[in-house]
Amino acid sequence: MSERTGNADALLDIRGLKKYFNVRKGLLHAVDDVSLTIRKGKTLGLVGESGSGKSTLGRVVIGLIEATAGEVFFHGEDTLKFTAEQRSVFRTQAQIVFQDPFSSLHPRMSVAQQISEPLRINNACRNKKEIDAKVKELMDTVGLAERIATSFPHELDGGRRQRIGVARALALDPEFIVLDEPVSALDVCIQAQILNLLQELKKERGYTYLFISHNLSVVRYVSDEVAVMYLGQVVEKADNVALFGKPIHPYTQALLSAVPVAKLDAKKERILLEGDVPSPIDPAPGCRFAGRCAYRQDVCLQDNPVLSEIEPGHFVSCHFAGFLQRHE
Repeated sequence: MSERTGNADALLDIRGLKKYFNVRKGLLHAVDDVSLTIRKGKTLGLVGESGSGKSTLGRVVIGLIEATAGEVFFHGEDTLKFTAEQRSVFRTQAQIVFQDPFSSLHPRMSVAQQISEPLRINNACRNKKEIDAKVKELMDTVGLAERIATSFPHELDGGRRQRIGVARALALDPEFIVLDEPVSALDVCIQAQILNLLQELKKERGYTYLFISHNLSVVRYVSDEVAVMYLGQVVEKADNVALFGKPIHPYTQALLSAVPVAKLDAKKERILLEGDVPSPIDPAPGCRFAGRCAYRQDVCLQDNPVLSEIEPGHFVSCHFAGFLQRHE
């Protein structure tokens, strides 16, 4: 069975989502028939190589990019069919934190102005006094000193800039937040601070995250469940322990084999993928990973495998998932 939600605790249910772009050479399949469920109060980590469609998926889910086809259910309602008024309400409930904390901020607005902007646009406060109090509360929540309220982005380091982005995303107290590579542009020590902040906020306020990253170590630290994307499609999804402990799809196995192990005497076999990544423009029939897969057979070049549940909660898109599962 492919992944379709029946979970009462599902906050977001993505069904058959597609996003294609018309380019000079044809139709680019950025997101191609993706189905995922994100449970309330949980973090779904979304990983894959650059160009796999992770960020596009996140932007389509919260409405920054229009979908080509599919459904995105939020509290049981399809957001892709919302009226303008419904969409406006949804945008207060779903927010995003972008990868680059500098380019996502207005260079001529102070810290306080950046954070207060969602409050002013959505008339979330009755007067300036309430806005100022809310901004102070948000700055305190994300660990920003009150003294930098009048500072501008170019005067701050990357960590503080990203904290502004987090504070701005929290301003309207959303239920769901897309975190699009939120720490990849930061130094390692600052990354840890931001990740711990996000974890604390999730625990205290029950936020639901879609955490997009190419860093598997980070995803392992923050995620309850993990989905692996390859050329616009999800090839494997499982809970954190199952996916990192027993990956089934050959692509997932190759990704995890590249994660460094913090032990001097650790022996780990690296899986090197051969062949070139195929073009996402008008992709050929069959499995998109077939050209790089050591297990490929004729069927792989003819039929695209379906994301199927091979054991409770563990979904794999591979014609030979059962074989690979038995030989792990």
